[in-house]
Amino acid sequence: MTEILSSFCAGTWHTPGEQDGARAVHDPTTGELLHRVTSAGIDFSALVDHARTVGIPALRELTFHQRGVILKQLGAHLMERAKRYHEISFSTGTTKRDAFVDIEGGIGTLFTYSGVARRQMPNSTVHLDGGVEHLSKGGSFVGRHILTSRQGLALQINAFNFPVWGMLEKFAPMFVAGVPVVVKPATASAHLTRAVVADMLDSGLLPEGCLQLVCGDATPLFDHLAEQDAIAFTGSADTAARIGSQECVRQRGTRFFAEADSLNFSLLGPDAAPGTEEFDLFVSGVATEMTVKAGQKCTAIRRTLVPEQHVEAVAEAVAAKLEAATAGDPREKSTRLGPVISTGQRGDVLDAVDSLIAAGASVVTGGREASDALSKRLGGGAFVAPTVLRADDPWADAVHDVEAFGPVTSIITYSSTAEAVRLAARGRGSLVGSVVTHDRDFAADFVRQVAPWHGRILVLDRDDAEESTGHGSPLPTLVHGGPGRAGGGEELGGLRGVEHFMQRTAIQASPDMLTAIGGEWVSGAERRLGEHPFTKSLADLRVGDALESEWRTVTLEDIEHFAEFTGDTFYAHTDEEAAAANPFFPGRVAHGYLIVSFAAGLFVQPDPGPVLANYGLEGLRFVTPVSPGDRLKVTLTAKRITPRETDEYGEVRWDAEVVNQDHEPVANYDVLTLVAKE
Repeated sequence: MTEILSSFCAGTWHTPGEQDGARAVHDPTTGELLHRVTSAGIDFSALVDHARTVGIPALRELTFHQRGVILKQLGAHLMERAKRYHEISFSTGTTKRDAFVDIEGGIGTLFTYSGVARRQMPNSTVHLDGGVEHLSKGGSFVGRHILTSRQGLALQINAFNFPVWGMLEKFAPMFVAGVPVVVKPATASAHLTRAVVADMLDSGLLPEGCLQLVCGDATPLFDHLAEQDAIAFTGSADTAARIGSQECVRQRGTRFFAEADSLNFSLLGPDAAPGTEEFDLFVSGVATEMTVKAGQKCTAIRRTLVPEQHVEAVAEAVAAKLEAATAGDPREKSTRLGPVISTGQRGDVLDAVDSLIAAGASVVTGGREASDALSKRLGGGAFVAPTVLRADDPWADAVHDVEAFGPVTSIITYSSTAEAVRLAARGRGSLVGSVVTHDRDFAADFVRQVAPWHGRILVLDRDDAEESTGHGSPLPTLVHGGPGRAGGGEELGGLRGVEHFMQRTAIQASPDMLTAIGGEWVSGAERRLGEHPFTKSLADLRVGDALESEWRTVTLEDIEHFAEFTGDTFYAHTDEEAAAANPFFPGRVAHGYLIVSFAAGLFVQPDPGPVLANYGLEGLRFVTPVSPGDRLKVTLTAKRITPRETDEYGEVRWDAEVVNQDHEPVANYDVLTLVAKE
């Protein structure tokens, strides 16, 4: 009996007892039967119930910071096992070089989102979105948006080409957002995803119920999804359309995010003639995107846009570059081009190539005959020869509509910037585009016009080439997704990726109520005066603890001394006549930074204590000019308290309000300090 991949559902591993209807998975290089895949026998109702009744409560016990710490530990756990994942990855047709992006790149996403959770979010379960909106004249009615964890599960349906990265780039923000995750990997590479998920579960780091795995058909799960659940899909536009038409999406309000296929472009700028650094960068980029993962990337370059006058040079250079891409068994170190994922996929790619040729494209190199010869030479297997086509008609529908999901690109010519813009947009929405040029004016004009059609644009030239990650590499801190045909979704993007799976709610309340709900002091809320708050550790300090200082008079001598001492002799501080002529000042005024310095002197507690360091100011605004003879007072209020999970201290954000003798606001800002926990 051939092994059937097991799934992890409702807290246990489930292996189907029957092979009827199971899909066979073969090694695309050798043809060896690896295993079979089916979801038969899974209790999808129990799976959903486990996520909602076990996973959600367990995640709600953890703050964003605690979830971030778990991600960091989980990343280290998986990185120690990466070598085994590479061995498994060979059986998906992927070379070690190409698998590095999938495996180490995917694990790296866990570390990135650990940082997002611990540095950009509070040590809480409520995340504040934007500032306070004042909704009334008297200030007793205010509003603010908050983000909270949705009370449902997040189902991720992934493509075959990145079985590790595709799973982890979704899992990380989902986990930080506090929603339990159900992973549905593509059947052809599910065994690699399963190996990683098994190690994640065995690590003992994850709360029970927060991660489940379905190998095989997950369609029955749609019947159990509802308004608090979400589906994040990566794959073809046709499959995305089918999922989007499911009743759970149409009738019950299940959120649906798609990252679909797209005919991404790369454009050679008019200035990048043969012999320039940009020309060479362009040719290398196109060849690389064709051969990495055998061109099976949602971000690969499908449309190569070049100026009419350079088309022959580009075609020859790309073809020559591809000759050096050794095809063969991905287990061999010399191999640069492995097979596509399966013989079925090979057939789909070559059928797409034939469709493009039938629509008027001509073969520069590769094609069906060359692919058959390559496969025969290598003893069989799902090999496709790197194929470069030239679209004789740049406006032919097929070249902008038909995607050959393999090592295939079509060269398309343009004659002007306006035509280049229209051709780039003809893909009806893409994940990524790139432009290779050293002409800043051209780049600015072109990028601004094509940006609405693309989720990401790389501008490559000699200045950033050495450190550039390349056309096809999504980064966890930037949005991965695109409009139109590309699905309209936005994955990754740092904090945006977390917010994707949370509920944004507008809260309208009094300042005191908004402070209690959001965990951050709001102007107008209660302040508690008494013991100097700088003498309190995090164990004793509370939001709203405050200090109201004594008064200090600003003298002309203070202003002149500050000007001389700092070298800031701007006329508003040193020349009465010139200052009075300025419409913003009544005459000579104090330096803004003198006011901030005096404020610090008014609120600082000088003795050693729990306050360890002042590490910055944020949001500093000077509101009312201060003239010689004005008196100043500062009120300092503990605004937000953020203990750090892995340190013996935390961050305290203080609201600082400086007023004059007429109680007019002079300066407002936040003071950031590090304070000991005990």
